[in-house]
Amino acid sequence: MYLEKFILPDDDVEYAIARQRMEENGGGFGYLENGYPCGMFTKKELTEIDFDKVTIIYGGNGSGKTTLLNLIANKVNLKRVSPFNNSEMFSKFVNACGHRVYQPVPPDSMIITSDDIFDYMLAVRTTNEEIHENIEKGKQTHAELKFGETIKLQGMENFDEFRLQVLARQKSLTRRKFLQNQAGKEVKLNSNGETAIDQFFHKLKNDKLFCLDEPENSLSPKMQLELKELIEKKSRYCGCQFIIATHSPFMLSIQGAKIYNLDTTPVSICKWWQVENTKTYFEFFNKHKDLFLQ
Repeated sequence: MYLEKFILPDDDVEYAIARQRMEENGGGFGYLENGYPCGMFTKKELTEIDFDKVTIIYGGNGSGKTTLLNLIANKVNLKRVSPFNNSEMFSKFVNACGHRVYQPVPPDSMIITSDDIFDYMLAVRTTNEEIHENIEKGKQTHAELKFGETIKLQGMENFDEFRLQVLARQKSLTRRKFLQNQAGKEVKLNSNGETAIDQFFHKLKNDKLFCLDEPENSLSPKMQLELKELIEKKSRYCGCQFIIATHSPFMLSIQGAKIYNLDTTPVSICKWWQVENTKTYFEFFNKHKDLFLQ
């Protein structure tokens, strides 16, 4: 384990940093446009979090679980793909937080959000579309170069065109290889869920600290269980520590996970079968259990 404890500022500290920001915005007549995240956790009477190998921050929409995860990630300088869209108070709030470690957080530890996965899939699709368009154009170019009039090298001004024709006429270079060399090779992309689970298998390296923000997004129940098993394996045998913001019953059921329930005041530590989301699933399927027993 790497991270031992995370400590949130109390009312007095929040007031002090808010006053400081107001003065920066106009001295004695200062203002505060957005106090977020001040007040979010003091009203829930949450002062600190003690971490385990897997710690889950549970809560409904708007409960603050993503905010809390990002505060932790920013405090320990975790690597991230995209910046967190924070407020004018966020950096000051992070500075006011405290933390303790068992040992230094390993380099390349990171926070992975569901948006990171979606952005990756979107970027790959966009790139593949561009490559596909270039390949269609390249087919005509390949035919003209291979079977058209021979280009004579006249100097640097037509060197690129001459070089392409030499490539197109090489017997050892198929049209497919020619097009890939010029347009690039499309990245194989499966369904959203398959691509997402592949990304987690790729990114969750051994001996690292990971913050995961709603990793269940786009994953079917079966794939959520695959991710659950991967996290259990990585935390138990591979030197990884996880802090996860989620409301998925499958993620909540990770063996040995310590769950902080942000839907209660004060914030409580609970079991996965005690939270509202899991109970809602249970009540729904229990109500229709006769359909499964036919």
